[in-house]
Amino acid sequence: MNTKPLPFIGTEAVAAGLVTRRTLVSGHDMIYRNVYLPKGVELTPDTRAVAAWLWSNRDATIAGMSASALYGSRWIGEELPAELIRREACPVEGITIHRNTLRDDEIGIVHGMPVTTPPRTAFDIGRRKGFETAITRVDALAHATGLKAADIERLAESRRGARGIVQLRRVLALMDGGAESPQETRTRLLLIAARFPRPHTQILVVDERGRYIGRVDMGWEEFKVGVEYDGPQHWEDPEQYARDIDRLAELAAQGWLIIRVSRDLLRYRPHVVLARVQEAMRTRGWPHADKVRLDARISWLARG
Repeated sequence: MNTKPLPFIGTEAVAAGLVTRRTLVSGHDMIYRNVYLPKGVELTPDTRAVAAWLWSNRDATIAGMSASALYGSRWIGEELPAELIRREACPVEGITIHRNTLRDDEIGIVHGMPVTTPPRTAFDIGRRKGFETAITRVDALAHATGLKAADIERLAESRRGARGIVQLRRVLALMDGGAESPQETRTRLLLIAARFPRPHTQILVVDERGRYIGRVDMGWEEFKVGVEYDGPQHWEDPEQYARDIDRLAELAAQGWLIIRVSRDLLRYRPHVVLARVQEAMRTRGWPHADKVRLDARISWLARG
């Protein structure tokens, strides 16, 4: 974020002689009242968070998905409003204001701005409606920050009775910072819902001499069965595609069976994914293959 132009308060820039009133209007877009960004600069979730904080006259704490963006979480929709925690809840388009009370240990500093800590951020986004969305967002935050479920659990213990706490506990039981995309999270949750053993993520594979072979998105090292989600980069980038071919060949040479999952398979034919993993696990001697539910739905996990 530091390498691109940041939002600024217009009156401050004029007073400092950085812009004139004319160039302020002609060369910049007004994001919020008196907060501007140079024309042509993309308004991303992290820059929107900065703009919202400046709009508050620097008198708010950045929270929710805005906090997650500042911590480096990916896959945040650019259409989402900025989120602030502030005593005054005056409505403004493009900013959601929460009037929560924060403790000192729930506030950190990022780029000089007060931001809810990673545990508090996860506590907030993990309680929101939509179990699947909540866990993909907590996974992304954990991947970006190294956040662990225990960190959030300690905070949750001191906030018993908070709305959404039951869902949060289910999210914490299933979160995994190894997920590198929402689709990897959904793939992992589908496998768990189908009654496969909980897969390990980002499995490091080396050969008998300790030479690095590659990583497997998720799977079971005991059975040498891996499951990988193939995002667009795997087939749109020729170099990435070539690397994948080599890596998969080396994994096969090490005895790994890799089940590849595409967007369409995951969305429209999840039973095909589950049947393929079931057969691979049966082949490798997993004794409970017949108990797999090929009609599994992620929503089942939300009920405990």
